[in-house]
Amino acid sequence: MSAVFRSLSGRNYRIWFAGALVSNIGTWMQRTAQDWIVLTQLTDDDAVAVGVTMALQFGPQLLLLPWTGLVADRFDRRRLLMVTQGLMGLLGLGLAVMVLTDTATLWTLYGFALALGVVAAFDTPVRQAFVSDVVTGENVSNAVALNSASFNAARLVGPAVAGVLIAAIGSGWVFVINAGSFLAVLVALRFVDPRQLADRPRAARGKGQLVAGFRYVRTRPDILVVLAMVFVVGTFGVNFPIFTSTMARVEFHRGAGDFGLLNSVMAVGSVLGALLAARRDAPRMRTLVLAAGGFGLACTAAALAPTYWVFAVLLAFVGLAALTFMTTANALVQTTTTPAMRGRVMALYMAIFVGGTPVGAPVVGAVADAWGPRWAIVVGALAGFVTLAIAVLWLVRSQHLRLRYDADARLHLAVTRSTPVVGTRASRAAVRRDLEHDEVVADRSSAV
Repeated sequence: MSAVFRSLSGRNYRIWFAGALVSNIGTWMQRTAQDWIVLTQLTDDDAVAVGVTMALQFGPQLLLLPWTGLVADRFDRRRLLMVTQGLMGLLGLGLAVMVLTDTATLWTLYGFALALGVVAAFDTPVRQAFVSDVVTGENVSNAVALNSASFNAARLVGPAVAGVLIAAIGSGWVFVINAGSFLAVLVALRFVDPRQLADRPRAARGKGQLVAGFRYVRTRPDILVVLAMVFVVGTFGVNFPIFTSTMARVEFHRGAGDFGLLNSVMAVGSVLGALLAARRDAPRMRTLVLAAGGFGLACTAAALAPTYWVFAVLLAFVGLAALTFMTTANALVQTTTTPAMRGRVMALYMAIFVGGTPVGAPVVGAVADAWGPRWAIVVGALAGFVTLAIAVLWLVRSQHLRLRYDADARLHLAVTRSTPVVGTRASRAAVRRDLEHDEVVADRSSAV
């Protein structure tokens, strides 16, 4: 089997992958319909309202953080996923009824977004950690990347289908389809063989377990810097529903179909970024740094796009850089965290990634309302450049990154001395291998 798809050689992962793909398509259809309803039916092109909806949906992951991670480490993850996926299907069906009966208001939609956010707060760390249950060892990084590819392949199909269905049969039926898509995950989980799942230590009962994940991360400076980078990009950079909806509606005066197309075009780059990540044997800090800079540059170009079609093409590069960054960060954290702490650490990771949305989305929405959608994308570009600066500063101060010339007058950017990294033997080896041996070499003329 190709190295890109090596995780699919396992029966359990194939079943889980197929069910998750169907469910992800339905989720992206609902997200597209939800943003469009808020923007065009429940408000008068109010980007702040879209931002508030996003904040309510993602905010609970931050507020419920200590409990969600502990639940993921203590209980059977397969059974937990059956509960959370079933509840999200019921909530999607309830929202469909409200829309189809024309009783939905902005405040009721806010309520459903909040309820979905609470359930997702428990579902997300369990899903993230469940990957390491259905695959083992060297395939974890590949499985993480394929999950991202699945998620963004769904983003490629879902918004485009949603755009057509919204225009043809209305948003309410899109929510009905999404509710039905959760059955695919439930069926997949039913057929996953529990005997083939990896053995893992369960979190013990007793005092201190809620904060154990925080204490563990505090001893891992390599994870801390990744979390700082993820926070900046997740808070101010990954606000794509605001970027695409306002640019389509306000800047280019397009309808629902063209709005859905923008999301699909971005997903083309996202899938490519995830598949490229799946080819790598192990995630690297160097890749994370380059992806942060690439995201800043791609957002800058998108903000300057003169036409709808130029903007659409540039969104593919935005998606590629964003998914390369997110997949690499996720894999770095998962593969270097001790199994007993993985649920709590991934809960912290996801809370930082999406928990910043309650702060960032309303701010970016306000910028779009006040100065236009192009300036909102500039905020995303700045997030990429700030993230790049964080990584470089850490490499210079903690890992002693230096510039030097060799005898051949070639410029080297390399780690000249590595400081000890706290963590597991595998994490120390991975960080040292990455930071001590990855060099960027350029001729003096190209460096200038």
